[in-house]
Amino acid sequence: MNKKFTLRYLPLFEQDLRAARNYIAQNLGNPTAALRLVEDTEKAILKRLENPLSYEPHHSSRDRHSPYYLINIRNYTVFYVVIGEVMEVRRFVYSRRDLPNIL
Repeated sequence: MNKKFTLRYLPLFEQDLRAARNYIAQNLGNPTAALRLVEDTEKAILKRLENPLSYEPHHSSRDRHSPYYLINIRNYTVFYVVIGEVMEVRRFVYSRRDLPNIL
């Protein structure tokens, strides 16, 4: 039987996602693409919630109590950790940014 995980979003993730959505909708003038990105992100996170530990952890140069896991969505990366029975979604970052310095 599969273990059930609870989903938790950090406020920083919500800020990251909102900023990306607003940039695409307002600066790039494509609100439809912005909405699709948010919907695809939600779907990918909910799918990963079914078994969040079945993927390889992200290798980091920093020593962490809980390793990061990644979900790639187009040009963005979702970072999450698993703490006990909680999948905690922490960041939503444009993939071409300097990820080691952001995390």
